[in-house]
Amino acid sequence: MDLQGLVSELGHRVTGVARTRDQAVKLGKSDPPDLILADVQLADNSSGIDAVRDLLAALGGVPVIFITAFPERLLTGQQREPAFLIAKPFSESQVRTAVSQAMFFTSTETLRAESEPIT
Repeated sequence: MDLQGLVSELGHRVTGVARTRDQAVKLGKSDPPDLILADVQLADNSSGIDAVRDLLAALGGVPVIFITAFPERLLTGQQREPAFLIAKPFSESQVRTAVSQAMFFTSTETLRAESEPIT
């Protein structure tokens, strides 16, 4: 299944696809995304968790969906666990639902922040 095509079909622009931690961080900083889809283990055996950590430190509160064959690496109870986690193999409907929910919750947080009175 082509995640890039699926996300595009949902009406989102894909800023790029990175296969390594360094590529992901460089891409995210050069064209900041509104949503990050990440795997835990990347092509060069670098960590998608570390890439996400680096990107969130640089970009702030961008929603993240982990899509991985290694969910146990994220569900350790030793650190903050992701709000969106899809285990491989996954279905198209799981990805569609997670992307829609992540973008919805992000947009409602933005609306709430914009409507709060300044004190």
